[in-house]
Amino acid sequence: MHLPQDFITYTSALFGPQRWQRYLRAFESVPPVSVRYNPFKCTPEDLFEGQTPVPWCRHGYWLGARPNFTLDPLLHAGVYYVQEAASMFLDYVVRTCVQGPVSALDLCAAPGGKSTLLRAALPEGSMLISNEPDGRRAQILLENILKQGHPDVLVTHNYAHEFAQTNLAFDVILTDVPCSGEGLFRRDLAAAEQWSPANVRFCQERQRKILRDVWPQLRTGGLLIYSTCTFNTTENEENVRWIMQELGAQTVPVDGPPAWQITGSLLPGFDGPVYRFIPGLTQSEGLFLCVLRKTGDGPQRAVLPGSLRAQVKKFRQIHLLSDGLPAEEIKGKEKIPCVAQALSIAAPPDAYPRAELSLQEAQRYLHRESLVLPPGTPRGFVAVTYQGHALGFVKNLGERANNLYPKHWAIKKL
Repeated sequence: MHLPQDFITYTSALFGPQRWQRYLRAFESVPPVSVRYNPFKCTPEDLFEGQTPVPWCRHGYWLGARPNFTLDPLLHAGVYYVQEAASMFLDYVVRTCVQGPVSALDLCAAPGGKSTLLRAALPEGSMLISNEPDGRRAQILLENILKQGHPDVLVTHNYAHEFAQTNLAFDVILTDVPCSGEGLFRRDLAAAEQWSPANVRFCQERQRKILRDVWPQLRTGGLLIYSTCTFNTTENEENVRWIMQELGAQTVPVDGPPAWQITGSLLPGFDGPVYRFIPGLTQSEGLFLCVLRKTGDGPQRAVLPGSLRAQVKKFRQIHLLSDGLPAEEIKGKEKIPCVAQALSIAAPPDAYPRAELSLQEAQRYLHRESLVLPPGTPRGFVAVTYQGHALGFVKNLGERANNLYPKHWAIKKL
């Protein structure tokens, strides 16, 4: 692995000799594979018996080997999500800091790992807006949110400053901001090749603009969860200090057991509690996270979770991709069910007939091939399942069933 010399010089000094050598040795090992099951669709006994739990996430597990996830229908059914273990620390943070129903915003959410975890970790009765500014990535986010199937997650496609044009206010805002990606070098060679000190400064400026734009939408006393997948103090401690001094906030401790080997601040003179995951120390890729409570001026209360869906729809500035409540598409006199209805945990199980598929049939369905359903299956729209979990719909014509799986979701190769 070729690392930029400027990165080596800076980061080796930041880590110190012992951490740096352990970090380098991590490049000689295969990156760990971790997944998180969807508690709204299954239990760990269904999938991960005998696997190693991720201690800071009640739904996370390390796998002994990496399977072919693409060909597993349960992944496409939203039964579990492939997620880096360090990112799962958000579960411990939320369960430590959030005690009652809240209105939450995940501002930079694609591809959806932290959003789907956030919804699982938040107390019952909470409402989440999962937002992605980039249009292409917003579609990836939408797919992953719909597959997880929770009705209390709205998906939007907006920039931070567009939320500031509304009076929406939140109890919790997660800002997993775009960064220089140093924590991903082990698995992403392109990130290492694109690294430079100038890019680090560019990222810091962009991060501060994002934070400044969204800050008015956090109520006074609300929580900002700030995270990056990078190591340097420019994008991490310096930004946390800037939030505290310029925007008005205090850091919130969420310390875990020493056995987790999470590293604190590496910036001399910085007092606030921050949390770093470093490959070679933790069984993960790199992550930085800090929790801050807003002390400066802002809305005194957030939009109530129960009314957030209705409030969002009032603002033309908000580009709503999903309100969490999927409905049929009307074509002429026919109502055509959408795939999100099959995947939603709120869908009535008897709304449509169901047909169970074998592994090969389920893979062919996800490849958008036509199927032949068992004799006696009712004609018309049928929800197809694998191991009892819905994948989507077909229209059964008797001699064959037309595949209604979305083209842009389809497996490209079997």
